[in-house]
This record gives sequence, structure tokens and C-alpha cells, in this order.
Amino acid sequence: MQYQITGDSLPVVTCTLEAGESMVCEGGAMSWMSPNMDMQTSSRGGLGKALGRMVTGESVFQNIYTAVGGAGMIAFAAKFPGSIKMLQISSGNEMIVQKSGFLASTPGIELSLSFQKKIAGGLFGGEGFIMQRLSGEGVAFVEIDGSLTEYELAAGQSILVSLGCIAAMSGSCTMDITRVKGAKNVFLGGEGLFNTVVTGPGKVLLQSIPISGLASVIAKYIPTSR
Repeated sequence: MQYQITGDSLPVVTCTLEAGESMVCEGGAMSWMSPNMDMQTSSRGGLGKALGRMVTGESVFQNIYTAVGGAGMIAFAAKFPGSIKMLQISSGNEMIVQKSGFLASTPGIELSLSFQKKIAGGLFGGEGFIMQRLSGEGVAFVEIDGSLTEYELAAGQSILVSLGCIAAMSGSCTMDITRVKGAKNVFLGGEGLFNTVVTGPGKVLLQSIPISGLASVIAKYIPTSR
């Protein structure tokens, strides 16, 4: 499989497949494709895993597209202005992704639940208790809200992140929260009560503005009836 990511704020990933190669995506993720792409809908792993995907914000069923009779092409577009990032997944290199971040992957990728074990991180970290775990062997494409910035954290190295700005992190990273210090900072600083703390070792992918952040900005300009 070969791929190309095009577009600026509204990106598309176009995958070119050899005969017999497949791509897996959530329902409605496919944007366009060549006529020889065969679609099969599957729960992939049975009812338990299908319901688990639903809890993470994805579809119960997934679509499997296979190139039949020769090379084929299929494209997947982002649902929100931002970026598309390719992740190479392998044993020992799992990734934790924000809820609903999965876009498409090769068939060897397994999408499952990832619970935040620390209650504080789940309640106040801005990411929620439930995130998505990408494991297996292959390539996955995930959606990033806004612009993408990546950091590689050493063991024990941490970064403080504003709520909701974590798009993905290595499975080896941990996430917790820290309270903003100082009453004046809390009430006048506009940053809220908490920040998220990600600690390495591993990679962390940050997004410039989550959907929830954009929605809160737009809401200020929507007229309300009186």
C-alpha cells in the first residue's frame, strides 16, 4: 500500500493498493475510490469488540475495501479542519488516540478501548476516561484537530498540555492532571483549573485546537432567543 496526504486545513489521504490489498475504515469515512474496490462490512472481532469500538466514538461495524482484479485507489477525508497523521503500529509500539480519532488502517491494526487508570486524569484531563488503543501490525491514519506538533519524551520527561490538546501518545506514556496554582491564575488566567501532564518515554502528538474548543468559541457568536 502506498499513500499520499494532500490538502491543507481539510486533508485527504489517498491510498493506492495492489490487487488483493485492503483498507479498513469506519462507516462514512470513504470519500472516493476506483470502481474495482470491493466493500465488505464486518463487526471485526465479534460483538464484544464492536461494542467496544462504539464506546470510543466509532461505528459498531467497519468497512473493509479490497482492490479486485488489479491495482485500486481509495481516499479518506478528514471530518474536521486539521491534519491527518500516519502511524506505524507494531508490537511494542502501540498508540493511544483521542476518542473518534481513528480514520482508516491496514487490516492488521486492532482498534480497542483504552481506559485512563487514574481517576483524576480521566475526570479532568480533558480526554475522558476512554480513549482508543491502536495495536497489531500495520499502518493507521488518525485525525488531528487543527495543526499537529510532535514531541519525543525521554523516560521521566513530562510536558504540560492544555485540556483537550492531546491527539495521541505512545502506549508507554502516562497521563495525569495537575492543578493550576494560584487563585488569581485560576479565576483570571482563563486556563481553567487543570492541565494535563504527559510523561514519557514515548511520543506525544498535540493538536492546536480540539473540536470542543472551536465549538466554545463559535458558541459566543451564535444569537440566542430572549
